[in-house]
Amino acid sequence: MYLFVDKKPYESIRKVETRSEALTMSESNSVLIGRKPVMNYVLACITFFHGGAKEVSIKARGRAISRAIDVVEVVRRRFLPDVKVARIGIGTDQISPREEGSGLTNVSTIEIVLER
Repeated sequence: MYLFVDKKPYESIRKVETRSEALTMSESNSVLIGRKPVMNYVLACITFFHGGAKEVSIKARGRAISRAIDVVEVVRRRFLPDVKVARIGIGTDQISPREEGSGLTNVSTIEIVLER
């Protein structure tokens, strides 16, 4: 198993021997929500908690915010009832446009932290 030490992939990769070492080395247990089905992200959260994580951060932006909320509710109500919402953070990211000629675009973000 390999763990990315820096934010930039492939610049510095360190080999870890066990899963627990990877969990302690990673700076945060984050699940980034995208376009996949909700249950894929639910499984990722459950995997983090069963691996010994005390907190899992669920991050989303734009249209994926509603999917992030669905993930949190499914994890809490159906699979891990002892998990509580520790904090919720909302904000705005400014992203550069895909095409030239237009200015920066604001995108809403959310971070929900679950804890055991």
